Amino acid sequence: MSGGRILVVDDTHFNRRLLVRLLEDLGHRTVEAENGRVALDVLRAPDTEPVDLILLDIEMPEMDGHETLAELKADDGLRDIPVIVVSSVDELESVVRCIRIGAADYLPKSVDPEILRARVEASLTQKHLRDNERELTATIERQRSQLARFLSPQVAALVSSEDGEALLAGHRREITAMFTDLRNFTSFSETAEPEEVLGFLRAYHAVMGALIVEHEGTLEHFAGDGFMTFFNDPVLQPDHAARAIRLAVAMREHFATLSADWRKRGHVLEIGIGIATGFATLGRIGFEGRYDYGAIGNAIILASRLSGEAAPGEILVAARTFAEAEEVGGGDLVAEPGGDRTLKGFSRAIPTHVITGTREQPTSQGLATGRTT
Repeated sequence: MSGGRILVVDDTHFNRRLLVRLLEDLGHRTVEAENGRVALDVLRAPDTEPVDLILLDIEMPEMDGHETLAELKADDGLRDIPVIVVSSVDELESVVRCIRIGAADYLPKSVDPEILRARVEASLTQKHLRDNERELTATIERQRSQLARFLSPQVAALVSSEDGEALLAGHRREITAMFTDLRNFTSFSETAEPEEVLGFLRAYHAVMGALIVEHEGTLEHFAGDGFMTFFNDPVLQPDHAARAIRLAVAMREHFATLSADWRKRGHVLEIGIGIATGFATLGRIGFEGRYDYGAIGNAIILASRLSGEAAPGEILVAARTFAEAEEVGGGDLVAEPGGDRTLKGFSRAIPTHVITGTREQPTSQGLATGRTT
């Protein structure tokens, strides 16, 4: 293996020079210190080259081997440097104490060059393995962080987890799906300047995206004028129906601020939200080189249809979803009957509720109160 940079710490000049000569003959680079305090100063110097291994004497003035080793192991920046204690035969009890503190190995002071080679190479190999492991861990964390910029945080964690492949391959689970659709976006795009449209979309996506993350929803996709989000996958959420409704209420509240600002500029924009609960098949969707994590099922279709049916500013929820929300953590939600809605692709009318708010906050004012049939 390639040579390392080794710090030799001993108060006796002859002992230091003997070890330095042996180490340099083995292809290593060395640096010297006459006691533990000097060694720590060398290691902590801001412009010092990193040290791969320390050979540490036990009996030294000012700061002995025990004290030096204890301070090394208490320092986050130094604790991973392996330490080989250099001792005489009558210091065996001290050697044991040093190993308990964290020393990697020990050498007798009358060291044989081959024993020195074996002990040093073993310690350097262990350090290189630990360094590689830390680098790999840091790389994985960086990749997970980058994935989270392009995927929902839950999906990013799933992709980089050991048991994620089974879920990615496909599974069935009850979810609550939510569609959010912008009203009047087409006319807005036709009349506004492209820069205005882009500026609005950036603000819209930033606000809504932050709310989705805050409520721990899984964002399947977003287009210019809408979002599709679902709950209870890949992370299980017993209160998924209530979470979806609370997210919708928060979206409506925050969108009112965006809408009021653009209304001053002559652009009337509103949102309609549909929410439904049911079983779906979830997993990896796409083709080699471009995959998404998606859901397929009637709940997805129903949420989409309810979103299209919702009046501007309205949150239209399937009756099943509201019932499940009330059962698990949704006692604060306020709704009124939305009537039975006849929706495209469904053979029977769908009973609904219109969400007006929560008991902790005022019901939506200045927004459409919803339609009933």
